[in-house]
Amino acid sequence: MTIKILTKKDLNEVVSKRISSLFRQLSTSKKQQELSALLDQNNLTIAAYIEDTEILGIASLGSYKTISGYKGWIEDVVVDENARGKGIGRKLIEKLLEVGNQQGLTEILLFTEEHRQAAIHLYESLGFTQKNSMIYNHKLAV
Repeated sequence: MTIKILTKKDLNEVVSKRISSLFRQLSTSKKQQELSALLDQNNLTIAAYIEDTEILGIASLGSYKTISGYKGWIEDVVVDENARGKGIGRKLIEKLLEVGNQQGLTEILLFTEEHRQAAIHLYESLGFTQKNSMIYNHKLAV
């Protein structure tokens, strides 16, 4: 088992297809962004859980600076449906928390939906607390 921070050099057709497959398990309605373009950015970290050369899970951490601090946002946490319940999500989040500490982030945020009880339990067990706020969304035409 390895948790690898992906770089542009890691991308090939097999890796890209596997990540796309995992992303579809997360959401069939969301459009996946081009991985090579994302990995060109310094403010995005993608962690991959790899077992026997197979990527079984991914999670990403975007970072940004604001007046109130240097923050991170965890997104796109997904573990292959056939590998869930083995602690892979925990290992991915722990790795991203480690990266956030190394980057000097002051706070890491994440969002999950109310029906994702396993994810909520995981995040709370890792020290995340529910923020007393509401998240609003305004889609922009691209």
